[in-house]
Amino acid sequence: MIATTLTAAIAALHLYILWLEMVRWTHPRTRRAFGTTEEFAQATRVMAANQGLYNGFLAAGLIWAVAEGVTSWGRPLAIFFLACVLVAGLYGAATASRRILFVQAVPAALALAAVTLRL
Repeated sequence: MIATTLTAAIAALHLYILWLEMVRWTHPRTRRAFGTTEEFAQATRVMAANQGLYNGFLAAGLIWAVAEGVTSWGRPLAIFFLACVLVAGLYGAATASRRILFVQAVPAALALAAVTLRL
């Protein structure tokens, strides 16, 4: 139950990131959240949309894992996609913003632990 809830929450987070990066990238609130200027946001719209698409693929994999059951058939899927989220979060924290560690990597690590321990 805990593993399923955490995995679904990570999927929802990545759907939200998809929406921010693909749809709302140039909006003032999104720019504040990502710490970007209007000029930067306009110049990087296509790149951000590409990143958003990748976040959508992560969400799709996690949704697939939840649908299959993260404590049964979907467990390998959940482990794979949560590990991908964790690695992406660690890389983002090291290269872009430490905040990514707490927004993406730590939640993914907690979900991965829950799935691994079959909680």
